[in-house]
Amino acid sequence: MDMTGKRVLVTGGTGSLGKVLVRRLLSGERGQPEKVIILSRDEAKQHEMRLAYQQRRVGTDEVIYHNFSQILEFRIGDVRSYADVFSAASGAHVVIHAAALKQVPTCEYFPEQAMLTNCTGAANVVRAIGEGRLPVEVVVGVSTDKACKPVNVMGMSKAMAERIFTAANVLNSRTRFVCVRYGNVMASRGSVLPLFHQQIRNGGPLTITAESMTRFLMTLDHAVDTVFEALAHAAPGEIVIPRAPSASVINVARALIGDRGTRISITGVRPGEKEHEILVSDEECRHTYPRGTGFYAIAPMLPELVRSDAATGTVPLDREYSSADAPVSAEETASLLRQNRLMVDQVDLTEGELLR
Repeated sequence: MDMTGKRVLVTGGTGSLGKVLVRRLLSGERGQPEKVIILSRDEAKQHEMRLAYQQRRVGTDEVIYHNFSQILEFRIGDVRSYADVFSAASGAHVVIHAAALKQVPTCEYFPEQAMLTNCTGAANVVRAIGEGRLPVEVVVGVSTDKACKPVNVMGMSKAMAERIFTAANVLNSRTRFVCVRYGNVMASRGSVLPLFHQQIRNGGPLTITAESMTRFLMTLDHAVDTVFEALAHAAPGEIVIPRAPSASVINVARALIGDRGTRISITGVRPGEKEHEILVSDEECRHTYPRGTGFYAIAPMLPELVRSDAATGTVPLDREYSSADAPVSAEETASLLRQNRLMVDQVDLTEGELLR
């Protein structure tokens, strides 16, 4: 999808995914948007992000951001508030809904809060577009592997958010509502890698909940690629899934430790935590098809949204898509981490960003 001249709203735009998404939108790789609006409730993160762009020095190997102060717009607000969402979305052509409560234990202890942010927030986006007859062409809801066969509050609330966006297509055919669903993003805030980095620098131990645990290894840029794929090609109600390598968490820990001799401590599974990530369930695989290079698309089950030509010439998956299917070896895990500049010596924790 060409973003030239578009007004793009990113909810949760100061989060880990949001920051990379905004950077790539401003780069012009998909066309130069007229405006990128960031809606979030954290004024400190907005201030830091604003300063980061103001102080950015343009080098020969960096993208030049022309007049970013005219393109980038920050709005303090909460997706739980219909008025905040309506105000931010007014005039937008594209909405990328990334705001969410994402920490599994937090959602277990505060399920009402998870419902308000993850479910009511999605419903507010749909309501604002429908009731306001806003000129939004496409909405991408950012979901999680935990929405697949959910066993925790975070997954249950995000599964409901997926359904809210899918059903929105039936009553509002002017806007295309789609979702992306992906697993653990390696460098995101709250993921295991920043924790391991800090624990190694503090002398250990590294805390692992279970030796058998596996996770998909995705970068933030891969997550953004998935959003762009959905924007460009997803049909109404579809959920786009990236194909990604997986690894055992203990191999990730050992790769990061290297020859340091840091001790590993097994702490036990946390409330609501899954042993393996599942991106496509047994039930969903029957209507899940390869899409482009490196993606799957889960077709919607609502009969009003089923496309007769959606699966022409393709064969659906024959099994669920799980991180336990084919984890890479310990050596491949270490190579993948270093290739993506995620080893301890490649990360600057004082800045909270990967060294470039």
